[in-house]
Amino acid sequence: MPILRTRALLDRMEAGEELVVHATDPASVIDFRHFCNTTDNALLSHETQPDDVHKTVFIYRIRRGG
Repeated sequence: MPILRTRALLDRMEAGEELVVHATDPASVIDFRHFCNTTDNALLSHETQPDDVHKTVFIYRIRRGG
């Protein structure tokens, strides 16, 4: 689901704009890398942060490709 929502948001953005996505699914690491590798979009950064509810939050910064 995070990839679908991210794609929808990126489709409404201008080339070069950046989006920050927070996800709780550990598989999102593979999903976002694959998504950016197979589209024009660039994965600028990926980090994890502890969270009281989900244990870990995965944060991705993506630049809209053109």
